[in-house]
Amino acid sequence: MKKRLHTKYVHQGKYVAEVDVELVENDEGWSPYLSLEDAYKLDDVRESLARGDVKSAARLGRVYTLTPVAV
Repeated sequence: MKKRLHTKYVHQGKYVAEVDVELVENDEGWSPYLSLEDAYKLDDVRESLARGDVKSAARLGRVYTLTPVAV
């Protein structure tokens, strides 16, 4: 079993969070996959952003505000 770091992006409303997770790779079954802990971490970030609780989301990842570009 091999683990590698990967950055997942969670988009919710006007926010995007970069969350670092570990992908687990092995020779059997589904691969690569997230650990249960990292899956919950992504869910927590998504729920925090949906509530507008940027402070909680920022504890688990880097949060950015999306700004529309007018051309």
